[in-house]
Amino acid sequence: MPSRARTSLQPCKEAGVLLDWDEFRFVKAVAEQGGLTAAAAQLGINHSTAFRRLESIEAQLEMRLFERLRTGYVPTPAGLAMIEAAGRIETDVARFSRTVAGQDQTPSGELRVTAPVNLASGFLMPILASFCTRYPQIRIELILAEEALNLSRRDADVAIRASRKPSETLVGRRLTGLAWAVYGRAGQAYGDLASEAWVVPSPAVAGALFTPFIEAQAPAERIKLRINTVTGLTAAVAAGIGIGPLPCFEADSDPSLRRLSGPHPEIGADLWMLTHPDLRHAGRVRAFMDHFAEAILPLRPRFEGR
Repeated sequence: MPSRARTSLQPCKEAGVLLDWDEFRFVKAVAEQGGLTAAAAQLGINHSTAFRRLESIEAQLEMRLFERLRTGYVPTPAGLAMIEAAGRIETDVARFSRTVAGQDQTPSGELRVTAPVNLASGFLMPILASFCTRYPQIRIELILAEEALNLSRRDADVAIRASRKPSETLVGRRLTGLAWAVYGRAGQAYGDLASEAWVVPSPAVAGALFTPFIEAQAPAERIKLRINTVTGLTAAVAAGIGIGPLPCFEADSDPSLRRLSGPHPEIGADLWMLTHPDLRHAGRVRAFMDHFAEAILPLRPRFEGR
């Protein structure tokens, strides 16, 4: 990852002083996080260290990089110039890193894989277990995240991602369809679904894909809970807070849940396995993508809600 390339670059000269690449990365983090506290957490340092570091950089440059406002840290023109330079450096480092990694044909080394949190239990782990047995020289770093990580920056090497239209800058394959249906708590009687209490995904989930469906299915006054993760949504339905849409591959195998409808195509998606074009020929990436695609084939009926 670019953030680990601190010692791979020579110091950069800006405004007559020598600045290390890590200082550029630090300033960029402050800008992206809107302040020192969040930037410090992201970089794994404490607030006082971040404060002293920014003071030191500004003292070297003899100019302010941020305006300290009550609403957050806002970059000055000098700060914007440094942030733009950091972005260019980060892009160059990432490109170099991908080029080197993509030339390694041996199925060995570290492989960063990202996937949605709700895929981890019951589905992803058995596949990773068989992969680790088959390729003992590959070490996996699994990053479970609801948001889509940036593969161009090598935040991950391979992404397992639910999407209707993956980025055209990535390459990979469609693994299966992902069906969603409405579920309730097992053992509980239900009448007209529109009259029931609902728990629903927040607009932050899947780019507000569910919003039109929810508006058509559930009156606003019947929505008891909105939540920003699929894992939390499943737990809420199982707890009896209300009925709600869930992925069939997960909910059909959960004895605490009961399916109340057929799959709804308007909230369905596809499961994709993606990587950056520069990495597709790397031995460990090829090995993982081939193994994963092979393992998913017998599971397709489950994912498609059949």
